[in-house]
Amino acid sequence: MIPRRSVQFLLGVYNKRRLTTSSVINHPPELLDDLVRRGFIHDVTRRDHLRVSLQTTQGVYAGIDPTASSLHVGHLIPLMCLLHFHLRGHRVIPLIGGATGRVGDPSGRSVERQLADVEQVENNVQCLQKSVRSFFSRAVAYAETRHGAVQEERFLPVVESNLKWHSQLTMLDFLQSVGIHARVNTMLNRESVRARLSSQQGLSFTEFTYQLLQAYDFYHLYKHHNCSIQVGGSDQWGNILAGLELIGRLDDGPSAPATSHTGAYGITTPLLTTSSGEKFGKSAGNAIWLNPDQTSVFDFYQYFLKVSDADVERYLNLFTLMTSQDIQNVMGVHVDHPEKRVAQRRLAAEVTEMVHTPEGLVNAETLTGLFFESDYAGLKVKDILLALKDDPRLVLVSEEEMRATPIYKLASRHGLASSNSAARALVASRGLYVNDIVVCDIQTHIPIEHLIDGRVAIMRAGKDKICILILETS
Repeated sequence: MIPRRSVQFLLGVYNKRRLTTSSVINHPPELLDDLVRRGFIHDVTRRDHLRVSLQTTQGVYAGIDPTASSLHVGHLIPLMCLLHFHLRGHRVIPLIGGATGRVGDPSGRSVERQLADVEQVENNVQCLQKSVRSFFSRAVAYAETRHGAVQEERFLPVVESNLKWHSQLTMLDFLQSVGIHARVNTMLNRESVRARLSSQQGLSFTEFTYQLLQAYDFYHLYKHHNCSIQVGGSDQWGNILAGLELIGRLDDGPSAPATSHTGAYGITTPLLTTSSGEKFGKSAGNAIWLNPDQTSVFDFYQYFLKVSDADVERYLNLFTLMTSQDIQNVMGVHVDHPEKRVAQRRLAAEVTEMVHTPEGLVNAETLTGLFFESDYAGLKVKDILLALKDDPRLVLVSEEEMRATPIYKLASRHGLASSNSAARALVASRGLYVNDIVVCDIQTHIPIEHLIDGRVAIMRAGKDKICILILETS
């Protein structure tokens, strides 16, 4: 593991009382500037007004579409953005689209979504609410280990579902309260609508009204939860503006200009792609999930470990709470010795610890050391046992078996070769290794005194097959 540097708390010194709407937040660096520097801001409404508003506690929300039962790494952009607000004392509201998920957002899509199964959406909403709560709980713990205790009496965000209020609205209620204020010509000019209208398939009325449903979400949260800021991807710009217009007309009166309202704001984050143009968060075409049952902690760690040199500094800013100075220090070492992948290792360690806890990070680094590293000196028996629990490649052996059995027979016995003769051929071709040392003689035994951490022998056949022998304790 790369040693942690002791760094100054980037979030400043927290007040030792809970912030209220009149509380002044004086945390260097200034929040909006920090978000810009880190790469979270694609566009923002009335930037100067927002900067002033952020001197007092604001409510901030971001929507999550319940198209799956797990968060994936693409969700880390809005979640990390909300985390920065949360750690500065603002009230954040992660909003799961329990209602809008049944309709489907046309933004960024060339064809219409299939209508979702209601039961599946409900299950996804429940799973995502649990996942989001877990993310913030672990992310706050991660922040505390890096920068000290988070403010006393800080409550974790309340994860809402917009079905909570949409289910109470009849169609007539919605048309009277929302539809009356919507201008069709404005809705037609939204990029997401224009792109679909020019396509062969066109746009259904169901998808056309999506922006009104999301606009009402913003208004409802503004009116009933004192929420003044919506965060969304850059493809959500039109939907965010629709929400600001609705707030303006409902709050300031139907005759007020759509842009007159000064109490609400929109922030969009960039749609992230890799330096090669691929969509961020995909590996071999598959999504990288935050749920360890869908993407193992080891594979999650490996995804970030394998990012390109061109992307790693940007990801350090977006997906960690490292200070600017700390990132510069890491990148300085990385530029001098790129072959060591210091920046990627730090990135993978930081993100994995935040999402999967320190224990998850130890497991991922242990497996990485076993499978891909040649220096085994830092490996510990207890970490190997935890990382490879129930893995058939982990084998407990007696001291008698290890002392009495030639290595080639151990290789055959524990699956590295199909037979003793195949194991002998492997030795003859110099393709059998123990603790990264080539086995040159078929009569060689594993020296007990050379075991890693006194108990471990890592046997490898070629590049892909591995078996970890651990000496049983008496």
